[in-house]
Amino acid sequence: MKLKLSNKDILTIGLMLFALFLGAGNMIFPPALGHSAGNNIWVATAGFLITGVGLPLLGVTAIGLTGGNLKDIASKVHPTFGFVFTAILYLAIGPFFGIPRTGTVAFEIGVVPFLNESTNATGMPLFIYTIIFFGITFWLSLNPSRLVDRVGKILTPLLLLVLGSLIVGAFIHPPGPLSAPSAKYEDGVFFKGFIEGYLTMDAIAALVFGIVVIQAVKDKGITDRKTISIAVLKAGILAAIGLTGIYLSLAYIGATSVNLLGSVNNGGEILSSVASYLFGSFGTLLLGAAITFACLTTSVGLVTACGEYFSKTYPKLSYKFVILIVTIFSAFVANLGLTQLITFTLPVLIAIYPVAIVLIFLTFMSYLFSIHHYVYRGAIILTILISVPNALEGAGIMTSGITIIQKLPLYSDGVGWIVPAIIGGIVGWIMSKKDRKS
Repeated sequence: MKLKLSNKDILTIGLMLFALFLGAGNMIFPPALGHSAGNNIWVATAGFLITGVGLPLLGVTAIGLTGGNLKDIASKVHPTFGFVFTAILYLAIGPFFGIPRTGTVAFEIGVVPFLNESTNATGMPLFIYTIIFFGITFWLSLNPSRLVDRVGKILTPLLLLVLGSLIVGAFIHPPGPLSAPSAKYEDGVFFKGFIEGYLTMDAIAALVFGIVVIQAVKDKGITDRKTISIAVLKAGILAAIGLTGIYLSLAYIGATSVNLLGSVNNGGEILSSVASYLFGSFGTLLLGAAITFACLTTSVGLVTACGEYFSKTYPKLSYKFVILIVTIFSAFVANLGLTQLITFTLPVLIAIYPVAIVLIFLTFMSYLFSIHHYVYRGAIILTILISVPNALEGAGIMTSGITIIQKLPLYSDGVGWIVPAIIGGIVGWIMSKKDRKS
C-alpha cells in the first residue's frame, strides 16, 4: 500500500481528467462565445470560466471529499430524488446529448472541411462516420481499465501539441482585429457567458468523472480517504489550469475571426477555418485528427460511466449490453447534426444545471458543517420551481403563467434561481432547528 502519490502519478491523473473534460463542447463553445462577444470577450469569458472551469473543479473536489457518488449526494434531498436525478444526469451527459455531441463535433471539424456542400447535405457522410466513431467507442469501452494510461500519457500530449500550435499561430498571425459584439452580447455579457458555460456540461460531468478519478487514485495503491481527497483536488487543479488556458485562447481566436468568416453556425466551423487560414489543408487535417482523439476520449469516458452506473443499478443488465445500447442510441441521436443538437440541449441544461450547482455547494457545506436534509430539500425545491419554467420559456413551450418568477432578481440574466435557492436553504435550516427542538 502506497502512502501518497508521486508527482508523476498526479500529473498523469490530472492529464486524464483534463482530457475527459476537454472534449466536444469544450472545443466549440469558447470560439463561438468569442465570435459573438467581440470586444466584450473578456467579461463574457469570465462568466464562462465560472461554469466551465470553477464548477467542474468544485464538483470533482466535492466527490473526492465525500468519497461518495452522485446518487449518494442527491439522495440527501430524498432517496427517490437521488435515483431520478442521477438517472437524468447520466442520460443527459450520456446517450441523449453528451455522447452524441462527441461524434458530431469530431465529424464537423475532422471531416466536413474536406466535403463539398452537396455531398454533406445528403447526410450519408455523417451516418457512415457515426457508425465508425461509435463502433470504436464501443470497442474501447469494453476494457476501460487502461483509460488512464491511454489518455494521460498518449492522447492528451498529442492534443495539447496540436492546440498549442494553433493558438500560437493565431496569436502571431491573428485572423483579424477584435470586432464589435453581436446584439446578444451588448449587455448582460457576464451572465450570458455564465449560461454558455452550461453547454460544456462539465459541472454535471464532474459529478460522474469524480468517481473515475477516485478509482484511478485507488488503482495506484492509495486507500487512505484523506490522501485520496488531496490527490483528487490536486488533479482537479491541474485540469482547471489547463482548461482555463485553452478556453481563453480559443475565445480569443473566435473573437478575431469575425472579419475572416462572417456569420457561422457553430464553433467547429471557426476552428477548422482558422486552422486552414494558418496552416492550409495540413493544419485542417492535423486539427481534425486531434479533435477526433479528444472527442473519442470523452465518448469512451462517458460510455464507460453510463455502463458502470446502469449495470450496477440494474444487475440484470450486463455492462456489455448497456454500453452497446448506449453507443447505438448515441449514434442515432448524433445524426441530428451538431447545430440541431445544441439547440435541443440548452433548454434541458437550463432546467437541470442549477440543481447540480446547488447540490455541489450543499455538499461542500455539509462537509464543513452538519446540514439537515431539510436544507437540501428547501434549496432544491425552490431551485427546480424556477429553473424548469425558465427552461420551458427558453424552449418556447411555456410563454405565460410565469409573470411572478420573471420579477425575481437576476431572472432576466438567466440565473433567477440563485435567490430562491438561498431562501429555500434558510427555510430548511429554520425547519431543522424546530424539528430538533421538538
